This record gives sequence, structure tokens and C-alpha cells, in this order.
Amino acid sequence: MIVLVGFMGSGKTTVGRELARRMQLPFADLDDLIERAEGRSIADIFTFDGEAAFRDIEHRELRRAIPGGVLALGGGAYVQERNRELLRGQATVVWLDVPLERALRRVAGADHRPLAKDPEKFAALYAARRSAYAEADLTILIASDDLRMAVTAILEGL
Repeated sequence: MIVLVGFMGSGKTTVGRELARRMQLPFADLDDLIERAEGRSIADIFTFDGEAAFRDIEHRELRRAIPGGVLALGGGAYVQERNRELLRGQATVVWLDVPLERALRRVAGADHRPLAKDPEKFAALYAARRSAYAEADLTILIASDDLRMAVTAILEGL
């Protein structure tokens, strides 16, 4: 199983789909699995149940997704210690390390990403999450918007 982690705007879903296609493996996005299981949006879960409840649901759905093919996690999922522990030894975790400016540019104007509306909070969250992402098995620098370069780098690193 290959799990893609990284900050919002790093390309986890886009890269994951192409990686899965090239490897002939199934692809899933954890956020989509959560929404399907709960029958509502992640925004609604956060609004009505709170972040702690969301993180419990997220962990449950991550457990259900193992083993799998290629899985893209939400930006905060790998920050949770219990999720990192769950994945150790069960998956190859790949960090898509996107520069802050590129991430901000990629998510600018996205209504479903409220944190992207405040550049200072966005930058603080970006900095706070990096140490958790650094625990990944493989780090791929996302230096361009070239999808093929990212997928090729992952394949070469595996």
C-alpha cells in the first residue's frame, strides 16, 4: 500500500490517481471515503460534530482502507500520531513536499479550504505540520506543476 501525505495543495489526489493508474492499483482519497461513509461533507462534520469527532471518523476510515492500493490522506490526517502508528509497517508513506508559495497558489480561491483565506494562519499550519510529514518513508519535492515528474520521482523512489 502506498499512502500519500502532505499539506493542502501538494497534489495528493491528483498525483495519487496517476500513480495508481501507472501501477495498475486501485486509488482512494480518504476524504472521499469519509464523506461516503458518513453521508455528509467534511465541512458539515467539522461544523456539527467538531474536529475531535472528525479525527475519530478519519482514523476509523483509515483503518478500513488498509490494505489498499494508493491512498491520498487529508492534510491533517498524518499529523495525528495514531494514524502514523497505524501506517508504520503497513504502507509506504510518501510525503509530497510542496513549497508554501506553491501550495497557497494552488488552493487560492477554493471555497472548501477556509484556512487558505488567511495567509498567516495558512503559513503557521504549514510550518506546524512539517515535522509530522517528515516521518514519511519517502519525500518527494513538488518543485513544479508537472504531474509526470512527481509520479516518476515516486516510482523511482519506491
